[in-house]
Order: sequence, then structure tokens, then C-alpha cells
Amino acid sequence: MGTQGRSREPIADNIVDDIGFAFSTGAVGGSAFHFIKGLCNSPGGHRLAGACQAVRMNAPRVGGSFAVWGGLFSAFGCTLDYARQREDPWNSIAGAGAATRSALAGGVLVALMEGSMIRLTSA
Repeated sequence: MGTQGRSREPIADNIVDDIGFAFSTGAVGGSAFHFIKGLCNSPGGHRLAGACQAVRMNAPRVGGSFAVWGGLFSAFGCTLDYARQREDPWNSIAGAGAATRSALAGGVLVALMEGSMIRLTSA
């Protein structure tokens, strides 16, 4: 079970690289967004301090959320690479399709449960 002909680096390294890239992308984007939001929402005379505090409090959370998403996406892509023994764009597409179907099924189940709870409590 060699990896001859495969252009990607080992799976664990690839996942860690993708997590790091996703975290840095989320942290930079979250910093810019929350800096501007902090500038706008802080009282006059304290705008710069409010913007810096907003970045300090929120950018790591946004970066972490992006890292989780990037890690899951990479892990599923690598799993499909291994299962299909080939690396092509269909691995990402198949993962997105399965996630969409699961999300729809979960949404329907939650809607049924919430609907029944509303019906029970209003009767």
C-alpha cells in the first residue's frame, strides 16, 4: 500500500498544514472585521482601545472556528483519497454532498422534535 504517484505529502502533515492555514486565515480576517466593528461601536476617545480589545477577544475564536472547519474538511478529503486510492476534485465534492445530506436530515429531525414539543406545550 505505497503512495507512488501521489502528489500530496503524508496525510497527517497535510491535515496539520490545512488546520494552520485555516486558523491564520480566520485570525487575520477576524482581526480586520472585529477591529472595524470595535472602532464603530466604541465611545469617542476610546475607539482605538475598544478596537484592540475587540480583536483580542474575538480573533482567536474566529481563527479557532476556521481551524476546526479546515481540519474537518482536510480529514474528510484525506479519508476519501485513501478510500478511493486516487486524488481528484471528486473527493471534496463527495464530502460536501454527504455533509449537505446529513445537515438536511438533521434539520428535518430537529424540526419534527421542536414541532412536536410546541404542539404538546400549546395543547
